[in-house]
Parts: sequence; C-alpha cells; structure tokens
Amino acid sequence: MVDPVSRSFGPVTVYFGEKNGKYPDGNQVVVEGTAGRAVFDTPLCAIDLGGRIAGADLAILGHAHEDHMCALHLLPEAQVYAPEADLEAVRSWEGLRAHYGYSPEIEDKMLDYVREQFHFQPRPDARGYPDGFQWDLGGVTVRAVHMPGHTAGHSVLLVEPGAIAFIGDIDLSGFGPYYGDACSDMLDFLDSMERLERLEARVWITSHHKGAITERERFLALLRKFRHRVREREEDICRTLERGPMTLEQLVAHRFLYPKNFDALFVDDVERKTLREHLAQLIGEGRVAEEGSRYRLVKPA
Repeated sequence: MVDPVSRSFGPVTVYFGEKNGKYPDGNQVVVEGTAGRAVFDTPLCAIDLGGRIAGADLAILGHAHEDHMCALHLLPEAQVYAPEADLEAVRSWEGLRAHYGYSPEIEDKMLDYVREQFHFQPRPDARGYPDGFQWDLGGVTVRAVHMPGHTAGHSVLLVEPGAIAFIGDIDLSGFGPYYGDACSDMLDFLDSMERLERLEARVWITSHHKGAITERERFLALLRKFRHRVREREEDICRTLERGPMTLEQLVAHRFLYPKNFDALFVDDVERKTLREHLAQLIGEGRVAEEGSRYRLVKPA
C-alpha cells in the first residue's frame, strides 16, 4: 500500500485525500494528545488509513454531510460528537433526510447513494456539542467555533497549541460557498466568513481542495475570492434575467452552480434552494421583482 500524502503541524497531522480531498473525498485530520487521539470527520480516504485512525478516542464532526461520515462505522469504540444543530443528521437517516430537505422523488435514491458511495451508517450514540465546547486531549485542546451557513451547525475546530484551525467546508474552492440544503443559510455563511477572517489562527485546514494553508495573506486572499462567488452568482442571475422574465424552474435549468453536463441526484434541488435564497435577497434589494410565477429584472430608473 502506498503511504498517504500527509503533513504535520505539531499535534495535528493532515492526510490528504484523492485530488487534495476533492469531493467526493476529503482530507483527514488526526490530533494526538498525551491522553487521547481525535479525528476530525472521516472522509472516504479514512477507510484506507487503517491504524492511523484506529483506536481514536473521539470522532469530532465539524458538520454533518455524507462525505464527512464515511468511516464512522470503523470506529465503534470512539465517542462521536457533532454540532448540536446537525446532530440528528448523524444519528439517523430520518435526521439526515430532513437535513438535506430534498424532494420526495429522490429521497429513497439518496439513501441508497449515501449508503453505497459513502458507507453511511447512523450513529445513534453521537453526542451534540455547543459553540465554545472544548475537548482536552492531554496537553492539546480542541475548541468548537460555531460558523453556520454551509449547515446550521457547521463549526470550525481550533487546536491549541499552534492555533491550527480546521475550517471544514469553508473550503476556499473555486466552486464557492455551498448553501443548497434545507439546513443551509446564505446570509449565515456570509457572516461566518467575516468572522473567520478575524479568527486568530496560524494554520488553516480545509476539508477539500486547498488542504493546509500557512500564510495568512494567502488565506485571506483565498477567503475573499471564495466569498465573492456569492456576489458573482447574483450578478449571473441578473444577467440571465436581462433576457426576459423567467420562472424558477427555467432558472434551475440554466444551472448557476453546476455545469450542464454534471449529473447527480441532488443537482436540481440544490440549484432550486440556492436560487430561492438569492432571489429573496435580490427582491429585498429592489433589483428583481416577482410577478406571478415569474421573476423579472428591475430596470434602474
């Protein structure tokens, strides 16, 4: 077996998943103290890490999504923790289904998808943690900083010593912020990104794509570019409505998030939820008007 690519920062080791943790994979974080070992999330790559995660005392989830819970079944003795607002999505399929909020037409297929592709097995023993909760691993502490938006419970996990921040799915990718589920909120995500910019850290580790960042200026530049994707989506919607009024389903078919050649069960539902958030914001700003079943661009006076 080829040794996984990894990088260490004091008590923290990051094992990088395929393509630097690109979805459907992710990056696995392991934290070692004198009194215990914790893993942050368990992406697909965790399944092949064997003894590097075996024996973990804690599995701390920064949030609940299918690609972050892939190897929990390999850690039956570990105490699983999840943010309070995401807890039921870890404990049962019913909770995860409500978390997604997808249309009834795809729910059964989605269950098959998360079981077959991500090895999802509920952990009814999981415990919830609140904002500010701390774990003592012996000479090493982990503190939860609630930064919602991606999910209602999404949290940054800050490790000391070292000021090492696992920022999860504030992943600084070119895709931009994801807030396409029932538990997501675009405005909360924007607020979380502003607070993350002020968080005192020296290392930033993402679940996907960027991996580990150690230069603050580079981190800030990536974060601002990532945040700007929200505004770019709004401008894209307005440019599209310049062609004339459109229904929500016509806008969904246009694809503002995913390429037209990308096919997955959840695509239409995610596009629809995301569009509703942006349209509500644009209507509130007076840039778009809703007339019956159609949305139209408001021309400047």
